[in-house]
Amino acid sequence: MNQSRSRTPRRSDATRTAILDAARERFAADGYDRATIRAIARDANIDPSMVMRYYGNKEGLFAAAVAIDLKLPDPASLSPDRAGQALVTHFLTMWEQNEVLTALLRVGATNEAGAERMQGIFADQLLPLALRVCPDPEQAPARAALASSQLLGLALTRYVLRFPPAVTLAPEEIVAWLAPTVQRYLTAPHPA
Repeated sequence: MNQSRSRTPRRSDATRTAILDAARERFAADGYDRATIRAIARDANIDPSMVMRYYGNKEGLFAAAVAIDLKLPDPASLSPDRAGQALVTHFLTMWEQNEVLTALLRVGATNEAGAERMQGIFADQLLPLALRVCPDPEQAPARAALASSQLLGLALTRYVLRFPPAVTLAPEEIVAWLAPTVQRYLTAPHPA
């Protein structure tokens, strides 16, 4: 009997999915401060108490809603001389397909919980890649931060602020412009 239960999706799984989908959309549209548990529950067609039951509070819900795996290339498979191009291409693809990243950027710029979430993603996912390709491991955190400044700057101008010139650039143009800068941050000799 337990085997058949494990194969059938539970109603609680569907409820959690509905809550997280609604939360992602609401955080993306309204930002962290303006998004409310009531509005998210209404969007998910459930009682607000269910959101609290599963996630405890708004911060817990936000953390679950923006759990992001950037799916970065395996550092061991990445050629150090192509790291900039690989990162810019990958991030651009992720931003084009994932509204959660836009929500996280909006919230991270204005809210401590969002900023901490972004810092965790940086430390857990981008820093190991920088450690693999940069010439001096002690410089990897600074180099990863500089690369992040370019990638997040692009995301801010293209997906949040929607500057027309940034929005209309073709992805290939963005890669051509941005990849050499990111590459330099990751692998060029340290400036004297």
